[in-house]
Amino acid sequence: MRLFKIIVVVLVALGAVGVGGVALAYPSVAAATCPGCYGLESIGDGVYAEGRRADVLRVVAAARARVKAFYGELRSSPRLLVCVTEKCYSRLGGGGEKGVAVLNRAVMLSPRGLDPVIAAHELSHVEFHARLVKEAPQWVDEGLAVVVSQDSRYLPAPATCPAGPPLPETLDAWLASPAYARAACEVTHRLDALVKEYTGVLR
Repeated sequence: MRLFKIIVVVLVALGAVGVGGVALAYPSVAAATCPGCYGLESIGDGVYAEGRRADVLRVVAAARARVKAFYGELRSSPRLLVCVTEKCYSRLGGGGEKGVAVLNRAVMLSPRGLDPVIAAHELSHVEFHARLVKEAPQWVDEGLAVVVSQDSRYLPAPATCPAGPPLPETLDAWLASPAYARAACEVTHRLDALVKEYTGVLR
């Protein structure tokens, strides 16, 4: 019995260390699992925020509407973790970006990302991945997110897409050299074909 108790104590301790390690190394993942542990309060419909309830819900509703308008329905239901201060976003592991999709399970928005376009862009990533029938290049994922979110910084696309080096295929390559305008242009001109290729169905 004494040996059993010792084993249980050791296992519990190792589990606690493991959870703590995840929280330290990947706070965004931990926050998506336990938003309340990071000071975020549930404000309904899978949305967690630290304040400005009405503004946050308005932005989220508008963003979801854009994604739904593109696809016709929503198959994904990620948690939304919304910070209205930089201190909150940093606590969640965020950096200089306006928002980010977390393992296609959650979306984190910074105070600079409290906007329907940014929110829809990140929600588009999650929705697209929920529909994938085969892996898509990163430029398709990003270009499609621009189109779905109706990002006026990169749309409307020109009649002829600008020439350049091959568009980034992987996330690492994209982060090293993002090309939103070119990706959005290529996706715009091949939209239906790309959606069918990677999701298996036409919109």
